[in-house]
Amino acid sequence: MDIKMTSEELHRFLLDVFPQIGSRIRATKLFSGGIHTVMLIDEENLRPGGTVSGPAMFTLADCTFYMAILAHIGPEALTVTTSCSIDFFRKPPADDLRAEGRLLKLGRTLAVGDVMIFGAEDDRPVAHANLTYSIPRARS
Repeated sequence: MDIKMTSEELHRFLLDVFPQIGSRIRATKLFSGGIHTVMLIDEENLRPGGTVSGPAMFTLADCTFYMAILAHIGPEALTVTTSCSIDFFRKPPADDLRAEGRLLKLGRTLAVGDVMIFGAEDDRPVAHANLTYSIPRARS
């Protein structure tokens, strides 16, 4: 799979269409069929008990896969989630999270893949998500 956007182009695009997310999640590596990202965690992402909340991890999974798709098809803001299932394995520490997203199938109208989420300094996954996205038919 060819990469059509750089990490910097993805970052600028996210800041434009999702400013609330673009400042917190960044691509750290792009490769054929995938992406590595990092999410900056602050107090509003924590839940009681001093751990990162499930909604914050869901946001990271969803945005990581969105960015993986865009990196391979170009800037299509209306590429949307149609399905997401997430399994939580263990409590992550109250620190930044990193993720690896993989495109398992990139078709004309659907993209299917997964995202593995890790603590900033731990190679053991804290969550795993399976995602499907709808891609607009008329690409710019």
